[in-house]
Amino acid sequence: MLSFSLRRLFYSVLVIFGVVTVVFFIMNLLPDPARMMQGQRADLATQAAIRHQLGLDLPPLQRYLRFIGDVAQGDLGRSWSSNRPVLGSIMERFGATATLAIGAMTIATILGIGIGILSAVKSYTIFDNGTMLFALVGISVPAFVMGLLAMLLFGSVLDWFPVSGYMYQGDELHLEYLILPMCVLALRPISIIARVTRSSMLETLASDYVRTAKAKGVTWKSVVYRHALRNALNPVVTTVSAWLAGLLVGTYFIEYIFNWPGIGLQAVDAITRSDFPIIQGTVIFSAVIFVTVNFFVDILYSRMDPRVKLG
Repeated sequence: MLSFSLRRLFYSVLVIFGVVTVVFFIMNLLPDPARMMQGQRADLATQAAIRHQLGLDLPPLQRYLRFIGDVAQGDLGRSWSSNRPVLGSIMERFGATATLAIGAMTIATILGIGIGILSAVKSYTIFDNGTMLFALVGISVPAFVMGLLAMLLFGSVLDWFPVSGYMYQGDELHLEYLILPMCVLALRPISIIARVTRSSMLETLASDYVRTAKAKGVTWKSVVYRHALRNALNPVVTTVSAWLAGLLVGTYFIEYIFNWPGIGLQAVDAITRSDFPIIQGTVIFSAVIFVTVNFFVDILYSRMDPRVKLG
């Protein structure tokens, strides 16, 4: 177990190192940061001072090593628009994104697995066809379209929920601001998790050991939940972890539509302002989140299925 964990940790560090390297070279292909920070009216002396401050007057290899060292220490630079540390700005927004992502994935996991199990048990019935049609719609309709429709129906027509804003307003907590974006964000993961669970359960229920358990007189409920579900969870865990990692690094369209002050909205604002350090920091932060989640999922796999450690 220890050697497996160390191998996965080594691969994770390599992936992060590769992402940081690619980000460095891409950012060096952008226009002159000194001119972009000061505008066209900046004099040459000011631009030279900014280049020296940012280390842009150093040789490329030295700049690269300096960049790697700064990232390893958690220094992602300073925002051009606010002159604040990038990592601090991202962490301030991460709580809002994490609240939205974890809430949406909790709903998606519970409903998706439940719908998938019932669809597999009642396969090719009206219930199964109806839920799979719902899943197809949930997968096909883009998130921003579903968000706009939800705002129109539940916000304007029915007037059940507010359509824009954050749940913390001063010292007061307003959960009604969370419900609509969370449910809209959960719709697509519910659809995908339901389809993956159904497919995996159907394959597992057709296995020899399941037929043997039924032949021995094991109750159907026990066959489904104790034998089939446990062995069908591996692809479901993969799907849930991938979606959770994706949502944790910013739900760009949903946050923008509902004016939710998370990482996604911050990244969109940074793009409109050409604040490249924020964009660069968001990419690196996203890579770290993805790799960290995948690392822990690999460890979980090894606990669920010992064959993973032998692969």
